[in-house]
Amino acid sequence: MNEQTLRELDKNITEDEKLILGSVDKFLEKDVKPYVKEFESEDKYPQDIADKMAELGLFGATISQEYGGLGLSAVTYSKIVENVSSVWMSVSGIFNSHLIMCAAVEKHGTDEMKENYLPKFASGELRGGIALTEPDCGTDLQSIKTKAIKNNQSYTINGSKTWITNSVQGDVLAVLAKTNSEISPPHKGMSLILVEKKSGYVAKKLKKLGYRGIDTGEVQLNQIEVPLENLIGKEEGKGLQQILSGLELGRINVAARGVGLGRAALEDSIEYSKVRKTFGKPISQHQSIQIKLAEMATRLEASRLLTEQAAKAYDSGKRSDLQAGMAKLHATETALFNATEAMRIHGGFGYSPEYNIERYYRDAPLLAIGEGTNELQKIIIAKQLVQ
Repeated sequence: MNEQTLRELDKNITEDEKLILGSVDKFLEKDVKPYVKEFESEDKYPQDIADKMAELGLFGATISQEYGGLGLSAVTYSKIVENVSSVWMSVSGIFNSHLIMCAAVEKHGTDEMKENYLPKFASGELRGGIALTEPDCGTDLQSIKTKAIKNNQSYTINGSKTWITNSVQGDVLAVLAKTNSEISPPHKGMSLILVEKKSGYVAKKLKKLGYRGIDTGEVQLNQIEVPLENLIGKEEGKGLQQILSGLELGRINVAARGVGLGRAALEDSIEYSKVRKTFGKPISQHQSIQIKLAEMATRLEASRLLTEQAAKAYDSGKRSDLQAGMAKLHATETALFNATEAMRIHGGFGYSPEYNIERYYRDAPLLAIGEGTNELQKIIIAKQLVQ
């Protein structure tokens, strides 16, 4: 983040937050950028990078200072995610899923749960994520089949989850399960339960087109016993609402990722267009390239403003799913657009791993699918408009 950008943020963030943003940028320059190609090409988990993020406090970025977190606003957090994603989008996923889990615990957990878990989450001692989707259902969470049967002092959980971030390398998951399969509508019988890896669940890493390095796994929960006090909240049947409130922050994160990736694609394209020559002049002087750059930049700026608006709405404490949905939709479509245009601007070189463009091109589609598909975002937006 350059000095001009920091000046623009002066009115919205504290001195401490500016220091954090500066520290993150130094970390990205020194500890992430030189190693991206190595870890990405080998699809190797960046353990050292994750540990350094814990030292920076990023695993507690949005957790209240009362529990040892940084207590950052969503506005500042989204700026961090943008900057991280402009260097390597996968890294932002490591703490995003973790912080959605944290938000669910901090908003809805009992005092005992918060005091027990949040300091460990904030320090990175325990790192985790959310286990929602299953092999037979993605966006349609009411169709999950994982069950949690209540016994005298524990829940017995059986089921499988897929595409779960931090399930292989992490320590704990917030698992969405049915505690009552008879009730209608189904969401009234769904609960959110913290399940630590030491309880015995098994996670297998999945291969992906992009978004490499970060662990995304398939989770098997077979006769897993967890204490009753691991239920998030004081009563069953609130799990879907609890996790959906956390997903507002998740969608702001994904929007910020889209801004970061779209920015990287644009910046790389501008620099390349200045040095690549055809017909005796830099391609930046060709009108067709200028039109592409102008549209990429305009879409990017609109995405950034929508993301900031969503973050401010979230910080206000009011319902922000409309703003988060709009930001997620526009920013991720911008990432797809900019990555594709960057590929065209770079031509054959964009198709080579020598440049970063092919990584942007592989990473961008995930953003349109993850944290609720963009088709779902349109439905959410429309419903809110009608209401």
